[in-house]
Amino acid sequence: MSEFYDALECRDPAAREATLLAALPAQIAHAQQRAGAFAAALRGVDPEAIRSREALAKLPVVRKHELLEAQAAAREAGGDVFGGFATIGFGPAMPRVFASPGPIYEPEGRGADYWRMARAIFAAGFRRGELIHNSFSYHFVPAGSMMETGAHALGCTVFPGGTGQTEQQVQAMAQLKPAGYIGTPSFLRIILEKAAELGVALPSVKKAMFGGEAFPPSLRDWFAERGVTGYQCYATADLGLIAYETAAREGLVVDEGVIVEIVRPGTGDPVPEGEVGEVVVTTLNPDYPLIRFGTGDLSAVLPGTCPTGRTNLRIRGWMGRADQTTKVRGMFVHPSQVAEIARRFPEILRARLVVRGEMANDTMTLQVETACSGPDSLVPRVAEAIRDVTKLRGEVEVLAPGSLPNDGKVIEDARSYR
Repeated sequence: MSEFYDALECRDPAAREATLLAALPAQIAHAQQRAGAFAAALRGVDPEAIRSREALAKLPVVRKHELLEAQAAAREAGGDVFGGFATIGFGPAMPRVFASPGPIYEPEGRGADYWRMARAIFAAGFRRGELIHNSFSYHFVPAGSMMETGAHALGCTVFPGGTGQTEQQVQAMAQLKPAGYIGTPSFLRIILEKAAELGVALPSVKKAMFGGEAFPPSLRDWFAERGVTGYQCYATADLGLIAYETAAREGLVVDEGVIVEIVRPGTGDPVPEGEVGEVVVTTLNPDYPLIRFGTGDLSAVLPGTCPTGRTNLRIRGWMGRADQTTKVRGMFVHPSQVAEIARRFPEILRARLVVRGEMANDTMTLQVETACSGPDSLVPRVAEAIRDVTKLRGEVEVLAPGSLPNDGKVIEDARSYR
């Protein structure tokens, strides 16, 4: 099993799916009983009925702005700083608490590899007994702790480099000779460029695991030219690890401890395999049991399984942001409103709102894919629905099925801002 972190990675997909879905009822019941926010959000839901992806898809999506608003309201009222989403409180069960921009506060519970990062670190080539130079921040945000606890679970030693102090980072790498680096790709590039400027060789740094930023092929090649093999992971402060890259370089393999759905932006409706949509994650973490948490990130499911032998679902990686809310003639228009218009007409297969013109002189056109035989009769009805839902006038453009780009956009802002 040296090529896998554990046997879970190469198990039969049907067995994995059965195990994940079997854990859902207990997790939902736990969230209802111990997390006040989910007691309200899932009121009336029978946990025992949630045993399939179809049943899960009927539950509401919780988005980051709701987390922020709930936490802010609870703090103002002198209540739970986590807004009723955590099932643990300050004390032995919660060694650390972190803050992300907002601020949104995230608890860190006890247990080895709480954020489940060891699997991604292993896939990036790190092994037990190695030293890792960790340049993720250790302050406020959980990134430094996420990586350190994962490295410890893997049996590695960690140098907590954190951010900044580039010359000192170079010195520590030259003297300690770590096997590799964990942090953002941009900071490792800065370190390597500073080392070259100082005439300091860093021959031990052969591998890296990156997060927090895009890692395009051009940057991957830049590191490879300098003897560093880099891989990326996809994680958030709320959920921990979601997916990770492997030696196959074909998308990201989903972590074993989460259930991932791709939904149409502005809705909770799963999209067909291959279509770009918002990443929605259900975590099996009992301390912070986020059920259908909308990350706000766009991605898509890749067909088949990873050539490395890992059998879990694969996603294409980060493809942009799902929150495409925009302001048109002084009014906010949300992806959920576009979805509401489309839902009123079974003939509409997909819809995309395009905003053109210049600020304060906007025009809206709702592009709709339909295979109906009488599209002309559809246009005035859809135009009326646009005005009803958004309180704005908009044109309607009828397109053949498959005409809209597969990029996850529900609202396209094509205005000139010059």
